[in-house]
Amino acid sequence: MVLSTWLAFFAASWAISISPGAGAVAAMSAGLNHGFRRGYFTTFGLVLGIWLQVVVVSLGLGALVATSSTAFLVVKWLGVAYLVWLGIAQWRAPATPMVTQVEEGVLVSRRSMVLRALMINAVNPKGTVFLLAVVPQFMNLAQPLLPQYLIIAGTLGFTDLVVMAGYTALAARVLGALKSPAHIRAMNRTFGSLFVLAGSLLALFKRAG
Repeated sequence: MVLSTWLAFFAASWAISISPGAGAVAAMSAGLNHGFRRGYFTTFGLVLGIWLQVVVVSLGLGALVATSSTAFLVVKWLGVAYLVWLGIAQWRAPATPMVTQVEEGVLVSRRSMVLRALMINAVNPKGTVFLLAVVPQFMNLAQPLLPQYLIIAGTLGFTDLVVMAGYTALAARVLGALKSPAHIRAMNRTFGSLFVLAGSLLALFKRAG
């Protein structure tokens, strides 16, 4: 991949990362729930989900999702169900201090946060179709594809690490204002609603063509 092509993709990657979506909601929710240092582990999961999407596309499985109505619908509704489940769980979360959010008496593990975020990006057929539509414009099919996919994955990962750090840090700064149960309950329901909204928007997403 020549430098001029990479710079164009680099610019596109910032737009992809900054655009609001389930990943941004997850990053902000993690920042509010756990503070920046712990909440940032959610971003690692989001990046792993992006990389999984790139692997799917590079192996040609993305083309199956894009062309097969059945495969597309299966992945799509898995994503919808997962986002709605996250929203309901956030709505029902206890109104306790967010830095030490506890699930069933146990501090939420970093591993759980990473896996949860990975699933958010992994079960999103919109991301797969987007990669299929955008990535080929920046690839030279006459050159080896693996190095180009590695560059693409690395670029998307870098921009997401930076952008989601901003979302997480911005949300974490609100922690000081969330001291009363009423404030915390309102925050839980706001982010729960955003997850459900993201799932609803995904439900409306249709395969091109």
